[in-house]
Amino acid sequence: MAHDIWTYTETAAPAARLDLTGYKVEATDGFAGTVDTHEPTAGRAHVVVDTTPWIPGRRVIVPAGVVTAADPGTERLHIGCTRQQIEQAPQFEPGPDRDRDDEEPHRMGLVDYYLAFFR
Repeated sequence: MAHDIWTYTETAAPAARLDLTGYKVEATDGFAGTVDTHEPTAGRAHVVVDTTPWIPGRRVIVPAGVVTAADPGTERLHIGCTRQQIEQAPQFEPGPDRDRDDEEPHRMGLVDYYLAFFR
């Protein structure tokens, strides 16, 4: 079965019903940034992570399929990748409305990058 990186896994599914904006993002090895925006729509769900102050001025898309858990009590979003993988992720490139990234070539680059985590 193919992994859909744009849909939350069963264990992380409650994240789709939360406003994740402002949540602290925890990679497997520590703090990775803060959720800048959240797109909860199934099939395209993702968060945009602002890596400041760790990497100033950088934002990356983290697809929903990489999210492992969301904790509303502590406002922390846990992701199944390392800080280095976030650092090496393709940078967020806003689309026409500035907060979305709908350009197909960039979206496919994200698929290639993140699906490697599941191989």
